[in-house]
Formats: sequence, structure tokens, C-alpha cells
Amino acid sequence: MADIPFRPLLWANLLATLRNPMALIYGWLFPLFFLVGFWALYGQDPVPLALHAGPFFTITILGSAAFGLPTQMVAEREAGLWRHFALTPAPRWRFVAALVLARALLLAGALIVQHWAARGLGMPPLPHPVSTVLALATASLCFLCIGALIGNLAPNVPAVQALGQCIFLPMLIIGGVAVPLASLPEWALPLSNLLPGRHAVVAIQTAVTGTGTRAAGFELAALTGHGLIALLAAVLLFRWEPAAPPPAGRRGLWLLPLLALWLALAAVAQQRQRSVPAAPDTAPAGQVADYLAPVTSDATRAMVAASAPAAPPATTPKASRPQAGLRPAAPATAEAPAALALPAEPPLDLDRIAFERLPADAGLVAPIAAEPPDEALASALARIRRQLERWPPATAGPPEQQVRTLLLIAAVPDLLQMDPLERHLPLLVEAELKQRFAADVLARLLFEAALHPDALSVAARSELPAIGLPAHAGPEAPLRGRVMLYAFKLLGRITGRRVGDPPLPDQRE
Repeated sequence: MADIPFRPLLWANLLATLRNPMALIYGWLFPLFFLVGFWALYGQDPVPLALHAGPFFTITILGSAAFGLPTQMVAEREAGLWRHFALTPAPRWRFVAALVLARALLLAGALIVQHWAARGLGMPPLPHPVSTVLALATASLCFLCIGALIGNLAPNVPAVQALGQCIFLPMLIIGGVAVPLASLPEWALPLSNLLPGRHAVVAIQTAVTGTGTRAAGFELAALTGHGLIALLAAVLLFRWEPAAPPPAGRRGLWLLPLLALWLALAAVAQQRQRSVPAAPDTAPAGQVADYLAPVTSDATRAMVAASAPAAPPATTPKASRPQAGLRPAAPATAEAPAALALPAEPPLDLDRIAFERLPADAGLVAPIAAEPPDEALASALARIRRQLERWPPATAGPPEQQVRTLLLIAAVPDLLQMDPLERHLPLLVEAELKQRFAADVLARLLFEAALHPDALSVAARSELPAIGLPAHAGPEAPLRGRVMLYAFKLLGRITGRRVGDPPLPDQRE
């Protein structure tokens, strides 16, 4: 009898999948329920759903793998559909691979529907579509291979539900999928390395709100390793008949090396694990007055009064004097209002600013790295620097507008929690500002940006994808708050008022 090629096997399994009601329910309906649940919880975020794309995409994949695929496998095996394939010389591995890929095609359609539904609920466009597809494909194949293993271990549909819950619930609770790793106790972190859920969340989230999968190379490798181990175990335990026992004897001994490989992969992940704060700092940016000391003089009273929001003047403001160290500014656009006049007097009253009240550099709000970037991150930063040199918004408008535009490069990734990139971008912005402006001029520009966060335009937030960063489409208020914080922090750094901050590494090539 002639061997069956892979394509007919794939097509037959795909048709069987589409005819299975449970497969369609787990594959297409459940993802929309999860999405609506996440939207109900996080729909009011500054960037709706984007910060939680990793978890809700992972839950979709996990539900299809832990319940959809194994339920289909057991149902078809009990119905005798596999007996026809058992009579052919098709090897087991080819049939299992066709099962996994057929389900992966169904899951791909569900993920596309979920993505467009998320877009309709306010999630911004994907900044790295290719990286996102790669992360989703790798996570899907990994989890579906685990689902194939469950389908070969379970003798009936109730057993599938039990085994699926044994994978699904631990992955949600201690696997970093539904509960953030930062919220887990110390004892649970090593256990999370045994489960691929944390790697899937990191890989997908890095692609959606980070720099792409180049910064998640280990996570992709770990998902591939988990998937290959599960696939090999599923092939070794495969059986055509529901009553037939799994292959035993010498084949069963291969499960021990597979178990050893799985534990070794978890040990490597544990070795690479970075410490996470037990109580993350999620405080809002606050207001300008939160970072000002009590008023002690008429000059500082005048400064506070000047920092209060005011209606735009009826006449065109007086142009500022040319300053040494400034790059020539491009003409102001309709989106960038006229520049604030830089007062020559009185001198900057830095004692008026309570730098010690600013969020800690090691926190989650306006972080600044104390350590040099690793190789992958340094490559991403170098690419952003190169693209920044040709980015029109960086030189558009007067100096005051240029400073606010450059501060967006740090503020938007901070709002999107693009760890670890968000901690290193402020140093890149600081280096760019120092190269562009003289020290005294830069201090005054940052001073004005910090005290007037509602002034001038943040329209460049929609053009950040041109330098490899995601756009910001949410309300302006949280973004302007982050601009204010970074203006305060960089002002403290360049004037020496921020005690205990790390020295600035050389960020330029």
C-alpha cells in the first residue's frame, strides 16, 4: 500500500476539525469571551488592551491547546475515524504533526479575529507585525504539541477535561499568564519556569509593545524546546484505538531523557531569571505641584504662578533670543504651537524643585537603567539612534518643541511598559539632548518642559513607529505626565541635583 503524503493528511484533519463543534467553540468563541473580559478590566487604560496583549493572546492559545485539540483527538479516536489511517503505512509522527498543524490553522484564524476585535475596542496597531506573527506562531505550535500529548494520555473526554485543567490552571496562576510574575511569592517563581506560559507572555508582549522578538530570543528558544519535547512524547505515546495501551517496553524509556531535557530547560530559565519587584510601583505621574517645595520667596511664588495652566495669549508671543548650542529649528507647524519665550531672568530656582519626591529610577514609573544594556538591547538602541537622525519630528519646531518631542521617546515606552527597553531609552534621550543643546540652555528647556507639561504639541507620538517604537493613541494627559517626570529627572541629572543616580553611559556609537 502506498504511503500517504503529508498534505492529504493535513487536509483530512483540517476538515475533521472544522466539522467538530467543540473545536469551533474552543477555537473561535472562547477567545472573544476572554477578550471582552480583559477589555472590561483594562479598557480604561491609557493604551487600551495593548499592555495585556501577551496574557489574552496566550490564554486563547492555551484554551485551544489544553481543551480543543485533545478533546477532538479523543472524540475522533473513540468514533473510530482513525482506524482508516491505521491501515495505511503513514508513520505516527506524520499523523500527529498533521493534527497539530490543522489545529494551528484554525487557531490562526481565531487569533486574527481576536486581534481585529481588540483593534475595534481601542488597541493601537501592531508596531512589529512580523515579530508578532512569529511569537504567536511559536507559542501556538508549542502549546498545541502539549495538547497533542494530553490527547494521547487521556483515554476519554472527561479525562481530557481533568488533564487540561491540570495544565490550564497552573499556567494561569503560577505560570505568569493571568497573574503577573511580580505578584507571585518567591517560592512560585522557580515553578513558573517549568511551564512555557511565562515565555509565551514575554515573547508576545515584547512583540506587541516592545522592540520585537529580537529582545525575546531566549523565550522563543524555550517555547521551541518545550514544544519539541511535548511533540516527541506525543508521538511515542500515540495509539490508533481507544482501548489500545500506549506503546510500552523500550519506547517508554525514552520518556526519561525527555523528562531530563524538560527539567534542564527549566533550570536554564531559572538561571536567566531576573528579579522582579514584589510590590511594583504603579503610582500615577502626579502634578507639577507634587514635586515643588514650599514657596519661600517672591521669585518662587512668581515661578509657581507662571507654571499654572493659563489660556493661550491673544497675541503672538515674543520670539526667544538665539541661544548658543542650539541646532537651527525647523519652522513651526500647525500641530506645534509657538514656542514658549525663554526668560533670561530670574535664574533657574532649582531649590524650588523637590527632586527627592520623584519616582525611584528602579521603579516602574519613569524608570532609568543603572546597568548597561545587554547585546540584544544595545543593538535595538543603536537602531533607534540611527533612525532618530533621520526622524523629521526631532528637528521640527522651536527648541522647546524639540525637547518635548524627544522626551516622548522615553515617555511612550514607559506608558506601554516596554521592559527592559523603557529603562534605557531615557539615557538615549539624555545623550541626544546633551549633544543638541548647550548645558545651560538644556537646563532651561527641561525646566520649562517640567513646569509646563500641558504646553506645546505631542503629535509626534503617532510618528514613533518610524524609529521602531509603537505609537500612542490614548488620552494625552497620562503621556504629558510622563513627559513632565522625565523632564524633572533629566534636569536633576544634568544639574547634579539627583543624588545617587547612576552615571550616564555612552549611548552614542
